[in-house]
Amino acid sequence: MAFKKYSFSARTYNKILKVSRTIADLENHKDIEDTDILEAIRYRTMDVKYWS
Repeated sequence: MAFKKYSFSARTYNKILKVSRTIADLENHKDIEDTDILEAIRYRTMDVKYWS
C-alpha cells in the first residue's frame, strides 16, 4: 500500500528492503518483520520530505 501511496520506484523498493534487513539485523531478528519494513519506509518518506 505504501508503494502506491508514495509512488516508490523499483529502485526504492530494493533500498527499503536493504534498510529493512539492516534494521532486522540490529534488532537480532532472524527474518525481516513488518515493523522493520515500516521503520524503513518511515526513514524513506522522511528522506523525501526533507531532502527532495
